[in-house]
Amino acid sequence: MPNRLAGSTSPYLLQHVEQPVAWEPWGPEALSRAIREDKPIFLSVGYSSCHWCHVMAHESFEDAGIAALLNAHLVPVKVDREERPDIDAVYMKAVQLLTGRAGWPMSVFLTPALEPFFAGTYWPADPHRGMPGFRQVLGAVIDAWHNRRGEALRQATEITRAIREAAAAPGDGPRDPSVAWLDAAAAALRASHDAVHGGFGSAPKFPHPIALRLLLRTATREASTDGAAGASDARIVVHTLTRMAAGGIHDHLGGGFARYSVDARWLVPHFEKMLSDNALLAVASLEAFLATGESSLAALTRSTLDFILRDMTDPEGGFWSAQDADSDGEEGRYSVWTPEDVEAVLGAEEGRFFCDVYDITPTGNFEGRSIPNLPESIAVRARRLGIDPEAAERRLDNARTRLLAARSTRAAPAIDDKVVVAANGLAIDAFARAGAALAEPRYVNAAARAATFLVDHCRDESGRLAHQWRQGTATGLAFADDLACLAEGMASLYEATFDESWIAWACECAERLLGDDPADPLPFVPRAGRTWPGGGGGFVDRVGGGFFRTSADHEALLVREPDLLDSALPSATGMAATILLRLAAFTGRTRYRRAADGALAALGGVITRAPAAAAQALLALDVALGPGEEGVIVGTPDSAAAILAALRGRFRPHGLTALRPPDDGERAAAPLDGLFTGRFGREGTATLFLCHGGTCAAPLAGIDAVAAAGRPASFTD
Repeated sequence: MPNRLAGSTSPYLLQHVEQPVAWEPWGPEALSRAIREDKPIFLSVGYSSCHWCHVMAHESFEDAGIAALLNAHLVPVKVDREERPDIDAVYMKAVQLLTGRAGWPMSVFLTPALEPFFAGTYWPADPHRGMPGFRQVLGAVIDAWHNRRGEALRQATEITRAIREAAAAPGDGPRDPSVAWLDAAAAALRASHDAVHGGFGSAPKFPHPIALRLLLRTATREASTDGAAGASDARIVVHTLTRMAAGGIHDHLGGGFARYSVDARWLVPHFEKMLSDNALLAVASLEAFLATGESSLAALTRSTLDFILRDMTDPEGGFWSAQDADSDGEEGRYSVWTPEDVEAVLGAEEGRFFCDVYDITPTGNFEGRSIPNLPESIAVRARRLGIDPEAAERRLDNARTRLLAARSTRAAPAIDDKVVVAANGLAIDAFARAGAALAEPRYVNAAARAATFLVDHCRDESGRLAHQWRQGTATGLAFADDLACLAEGMASLYEATFDESWIAWACECAERLLGDDPADPLPFVPRAGRTWPGGGGGFVDRVGGGFFRTSADHEALLVREPDLLDSALPSATGMAATILLRLAAFTGRTRYRRAADGALAALGGVITRAPAAAAQALLALDVALGPGEEGVIVGTPDSAAAILAALRGRFRPHGLTALRPPDDGERAAAPLDGLFTGRFGREGTATLFLCHGGTCAAPLAGIDAVAAAGRPASFTD
């Protein structure tokens, strides 16, 4: 009989509907029941594409005996971490305090007052390899609650106090952002760089795309004073992306990247694919291409975005959250091959060639099968085999197409088809940037379609921006990272289309982040009748200066803490600082600059202790330190085509591009009015106003403008 998760819109919660555990969603009914029945809450948090969440569900939550214990003695509550990142963030602190690690599934035991007194992650049903069994854990918790409650309550009080202290602690530290913070972060990343396999640290190894983007910026800065250091940082980025692209973490048939690699050499992935990871990696590879000219990185950007378009796009236009690691009940089954599998599709000769290049062997590299990967580059392998590299690539391209078609007939991994605003904002940003830089209109169109969908349909019952949408229903109120990431995507979409409504919408998001300020009202609205209702105090930590994940309009939890650390998504504070600085440059609104400066100052403690954990904020700091660059064009996109191609073909981490046609008469107040004030052009041509570090060159038209716009501005100077 279905439990009370049956009415959920979350694919993760719906996976648990038929289990014997009497699951309830987080909400007033479950929480009041715990108080009424004087029972602790068992809070289980995960997400739909999490492999170990599936394992624990099968081993423990489908077990009738374990379900009976849970149902009789506790109130079992299921939470989708993507649906409620605020709950996940608060109680993950308890897991970290008690175990010294973090991860999912997250398993936390709470008092009826919602204070945690015991926590962990995955437990097998019965003791295994030194791990206690979940049956044992439940027995101990039930015994403690009935027979040693005072001890359990004292533990809950101590853990809660520690969580609240930890929430306040990150604000401690230096509050004078400087280039030294960037230098410290770059030094830490260099020290942890794996010079053999790329990436940072050892197994398990995550891609860390924001850290890669940070190194491209320190490379650019260092180029002007220390060319060797700049080249070193750039090499780390290219080496890491190249090794990742060669490894099994990269889907060589369908494009896209898995969440992480369980080994140091990127061979064996945790097979789930996340929208956020792939959007961030697409931007990292695009920027690396623009900074270095390495053509393989442009191809990597395209294949990553093409994967999202093909496999992760909702018919309504938004982008889905994740692709599962499992299919047919096995992790990675969809993605692995045997030589016999390959030859059945390609034939003996082409099959042997593909297997030789992509390391498909009879013994396999993953549980008896093989994950395609490139132990050496295609060109090197082709030369070893006496084959022309270009001919080899043509043969392999044909083989990959045929194998991808064959793979599509297998039982596919499940898709988490939630459209989450923050991750969609990152994807819109990636598609808009790549569409402009690579001259791919279909990418720009995908970004515009997704952004339009979110504006039109992803609203709660009051008309405010919602956190997510699924199958026709929008739920939840947008969190700070939703607003900040969406604003970033819309700003990039403006630079790809020069439709000023996108900048206006980005400003609308910024105003919701900052809250009402009657003394400084927004002088324009995005589109008549289509704004999100205002009100509220925003998300700003008025004491510490960072950004809370939640506003006063959200549910009050055990603690309200600023979101300072990057995780699967950039931190709300880092992304808010990034977009506020960007919008300040576009609009001249000092309110945005002041808020961004306050957010960056709040990160002194975090950056001093672990600079790589705040990489998004450091990207914002790099912009704040400048020098900024404006490329303002008066003309039409057609007349400015050569100028735009030159600007977009460069790595410009501090740059903005804006375009308006020559004066076309009356217009409503718009956010870019100040940027274009006093800048005039003439019909039939485009005029470029190029400013660098606050100093503007004389207006340039025609070939002179193209030459100026094409001036290199990266570590390759």
